[in-house]
Amino acid sequence: MKPRLVLGSRGSQLALAQIRLVQEALLRAHPGLAIEVKTITTSGDRRQDIGAGEGSSAGLKGLFTKEIQDALLEGSIDAAIHSLKDLPGITPPALGLAALLPRADTSDLLISALHANLDSLPPGARVGTGSVRRRRQLRWLRPGLDVIELRGNVPTRLQKLTAPSLDAIVLARAGLDRLGYSISDARLDCDAGSFHAAPLAILPAIGQGAIGIETRRDDPSTNAILSSIDHLPTHTCIRVERELLRLLDGDCRLPVGARATLDDSGLLQADAIVFRDAAASPAQAHASGPASDPEAVGLGLFNQL
Repeated sequence: MKPRLVLGSRGSQLALAQIRLVQEALLRAHPGLAIEVKTITTSGDRRQDIGAGEGSSAGLKGLFTKEIQDALLEGSIDAAIHSLKDLPGITPPALGLAALLPRADTSDLLISALHANLDSLPPGARVGTGSVRRRRQLRWLRPGLDVIELRGNVPTRLQKLTAPSLDAIVLARAGLDRLGYSISDARLDCDAGSFHAAPLAILPAIGQGAIGIETRRDDPSTNAILSSIDHLPTHTCIRVERELLRLLDGDCRLPVGARATLDDSGLLQADAIVFRDAAASPAQAHASGPASDPEAVGLGLFNQL
């Protein structure tokens, strides 16, 4: 076994919380394993005009992964830790996903000081989000909402809810949970105040809620270590979603939502939605199939869309 495993990640608060989860899983499986963490600044971190939370805008995914993948290819790190929603569908052929942790809650939450859920928002209410996918689905479900661009980290976005000009924001449940926010009885309590927190009936970003560990394919010792923490049900579902992403040309410039689940009988069930045009209704798809061939289920979604 390697005497030391070097993990690479972004240096954001959320990224560091995720890398701690990976470290804990590795040490449970391999007590005494020496782990080093290298934080890497990505193009997305340097750009202040784009979001850095769960569910960033379509077409920008590679901005949060390229420098980390470069470090992996150069050998300065052994494994890259990614929020799976940030990872483009087409990646360098020398790299592959060695492991995924158990997937967290995939839902998006509507957070508001005054309004309990989406239906209670008045016509013309201003809702902030940094995601094209969320904006399109919100406007489709509730025509007449004023869905505006909102950037910044999670604490910054929550603080903006105290302004009277903003009625609600949308955040991913997984990110809030990993950052330690208290969410109970449909409320979110934080330094900025106490807010309503209601799940939205929209499909998440591809890979949302999943933490992926990427490695070099020609590094068998690292891959052997990481295989011990791979959560197979999560990995199987992610293969469905990422096959759809690959077929949609890799970086998902179309606003797309998708979720695959594995039922008790071992059958995959998957749903997807794609908005081709801001003024048109979305294309929707459902596919199912055996867990032994997740890529076929992803292809089934793509063919319908």
